[in-house]
Amino acid sequence: MTDTSRSHSAQPEDGAAPGDLRTGAGRRTVIAGLGGMTLGLAALGMTGSAAAQTRSEAVRSSSADTTRRAAACVLTPEQTEGPYYLDLETVRKDITEGKPGVPLTLRVTVVDATTCSPLPGTAVDIWHCDALGAYSGYVAGGSTPDTTFLRGVQLTDSTGVATFTTIYPGWYVGRALHIHVKTHAGGSVSDGKYHGGHVSHTGQLYFPETYNNKVAALAPYRTNSTTRTPNARDGIYQRGGSATLLTLTQAGGDIGKGVSGAVVLGIEPNATP
Repeated sequence: MTDTSRSHSAQPEDGAAPGDLRTGAGRRTVIAGLGGMTLGLAALGMTGSAAAQTRSEAVRSSSADTTRRAAACVLTPEQTEGPYYLDLETVRKDITEGKPGVPLTLRVTVVDATTCSPLPGTAVDIWHCDALGAYSGYVAGGSTPDTTFLRGVQLTDSTGVATFTTIYPGWYVGRALHIHVKTHAGGSVSDGKYHGGHVSHTGQLYFPETYNNKVAALAPYRTNSTTRTPNARDGIYQRGGSATLLTLTQAGGDIGKGVSGAVVLGIEPNATP
């Protein structure tokens, strides 16, 4: 990976086009299963509307399972790295460094877009701005070149999941709220750093506007004087960003106590974008 200077000014970001769908449903298996269910219901004396209702529920359940499997097998769109990447490669789960904001537990699941199999040992590298729109390691936005907040790497576990403890990001000029992400394959960890390998995906993660509106009303976000750009008006989001819109879960009735966010990245592990 290429070293990047640690003192930059803000620059425009650019985007890339989405990928394609790689899998479908096993229709014959579903039909065979429904046939067996019908015989079983008849043996139990269930006939008419009861059997029909059970078959209908089975079809809906099978359809939902198929949809979930298909969603995991979509090649996630590539998006721009942007101007704020630093090749720190520090392996750590908690990346907050005391930065204030709504607590966010982020779960990134990485799967092979061709086989749908989870990809354990994949390095997930994330970075994002603080509540007021500043990135660590850069002069722009009021931060300093010597900071490393809100950056870190985690390796996926046996189920392909990497988990981070961070905060809900803020916003800056022209961009919707987002988290940058890269995946790296083929490297190793030593002395708390990820070394070697290659980048297999570069993208961005986004947040539902319903949650963005709630968070924007809380401290310290409400002191961010920059006009907030919604997803629908972000040119980068429009180029495939809906594929990486986080599924958020609020912790209780008070959003200020934290949220959990989840996303599935379908990648080609041998790709070098």
